[in-house]
Amino acid sequence: MEMKNLAFMMLDQMGRALKMDAEEKRVLFTDGVQSMRMNYYPPCPEPEMAIGFTPHSSADALTILFQLNQTEGLQIQKDGRWIPIKPLPNAFVVNIGDIMEM
Repeated sequence: MEMKNLAFMMLDQMGRALKMDAEEKRVLFTDGVQSMRMNYYPPCPEPEMAIGFTPHSSADALTILFQLNQTEGLQIQKDGRWIPIKPLPNAFVVNIGDIMEM
């Protein structure tokens, strides 16, 4: 429930910044599907041998990510290139998904 509240607070602030009608936002997100997935990726002794996910974007509205350890793997796409993101200790990373593209 806490993650849902956090997501709605962020969506509310994004909606305000975009001057989006509150009712329109409510209709779009109130009955939506939410899921929680927890993955643990321990540091790999041979990262060059690891097989990860294929490059992809997030199709959902928001992804709230907590990176537990300093294992790298998250990347962003900028100017057609995938750039690794260093984990930030004790921080959430929020990805804005494809559904939010305007």
